[in-house]
Amino acid sequence: MTTAAAGGADEALPADSQRSGGHRVPAPRKAAPAGSPGAPGRPGRSVTGTRRVIAALFLLPALVLLGALVVYPIVYSVYRSFFDQAGTGFAGLDNYRTLFTDDTIRTAVKNNAIWVVFAPTISTALGLIFAVLTERIRWGTAFKLVVFMPMAISMLAAGIIFRLVYDAAPERGVANAVWVGVHDTFAESSGFPKAHPLPVHPLKAAGGGTFVTKSPVHAGQPVQLPLVGVLPAKMPGDAEPAKAPAAAGDGAITGTAWLDFTKGGGGSPNVVDAGELGLKGLKVEAVRNGEVVATARAGADGTFTLPAAADGAQLRLPAENFREPYNGVNWLGPTLVTPGIIGSYVWMWAGFAMVLIAAGLAGLPRELLEAARVDGANEWQVFRRITVPMLAPVLAVVLVTLMINVLKIFDLVFIIAPGSSQDDANVLAFQLYRSAFGTDADLGVGSAIAVLLLLLVIPVMLFNIRRIRKEGRR
Repeated sequence: MTTAAAGGADEALPADSQRSGGHRVPAPRKAAPAGSPGAPGRPGRSVTGTRRVIAALFLLPALVLLGALVVYPIVYSVYRSFFDQAGTGFAGLDNYRTLFTDDTIRTAVKNNAIWVVFAPTISTALGLIFAVLTERIRWGTAFKLVVFMPMAISMLAAGIIFRLVYDAAPERGVANAVWVGVHDTFAESSGFPKAHPLPVHPLKAAGGGTFVTKSPVHAGQPVQLPLVGVLPAKMPGDAEPAKAPAAAGDGAITGTAWLDFTKGGGGSPNVVDAGELGLKGLKVEAVRNGEVVATARAGADGTFTLPAAADGAQLRLPAENFREPYNGVNWLGPTLVTPGIIGSYVWMWAGFAMVLIAAGLAGLPRELLEAARVDGANEWQVFRRITVPMLAPVLAVVLVTLMINVLKIFDLVFIIAPGSSQDDANVLAFQLYRSAFGTDADLGVGSAIAVLLLLLVIPVMLFNIRRIRKEGRR
């Protein structure tokens, strides 16, 4: 009876299962025919089951754009680089030979090397410092926002901003305004640059930018020290109308130093006319036998008084009265134009590096850092031996990305560098523009520069791809 019941139960089981030792065991499924819809090896379908024709139709627009915008320009540039300027004669390797013989292009290659070494390194280093230092401060997010904000500005706008920042005139250029302010804090600026006497004045040039009286001075005889050539902007704002000096006792020497010029014309030389201003602050020295025996400075009305020791001496106006004012540094000159433009690039891209590094820093295991601190490591040791090594993949991503970016830098150089310094600030992308689209365009040389840029970018790209694949296998 039991056997019959069991047999009946087995007959009641589905066809794809059977009993074995009291347990239900699924029966092996039959392989689907090669031509059935569920067969993975069915012709016309990919591994995911998508028809290859449909997949190709969806990919076709992207492939067409890729070929039109990337493949065709590369192939045509390589082809065009072997022809002459007109494009009709085969030039062989002449265009590539020009890349290494033309001084302008060699300067561009040298500047590109400077860019690749310094711009990504400085940007990455600053990004690392900002990310680490702002991790624990209360207003870290606000600081990161301020540092990252230049990334929202286009290269064109950033170039215009820094063209103004580096302006040579301190009243317009921020960099020189700060530099001149610091300089003038420690070095006194001249009061009356380009001021000088006329031949009819009682002063003569004495060499080295100084002026002396034509004859010795004596007590009781007022001294006149007229000058011309003082720019209105350089006149002291509190200068008063000049006046003749009052008589002084005890053998003192008195005199007046004034601007011997009347607005609107008129007036007489060597005479203090109405409306003529005193040269406030002008330094006057009494010199006898080559030694300075007394010194005085003119007041707001130009008058000054020297002690009796100046009797019989010559009066000298030292060169410090007439020295050209310090106008700062020529940031866009041949020497500093490339470092100046790199500075503007770092200002823009340090925020980009900071954000990526901060994201990597947030993923570090905190227990490892705390364990190092518990073991007695100071913050510098934790940063150098733990934080930086663990951030190495992120730092590599930032560094490689910026290296590729600076190889094609063009906008900042084109906008910031003035015409007189463009040859000194030249880079390959800018030279490509000048060679291919300048007044004396040579598309053969321009195409050769484009191929050179491609060859320089390919190793960096291969390194990046290899690193990404290596990270993916971990």
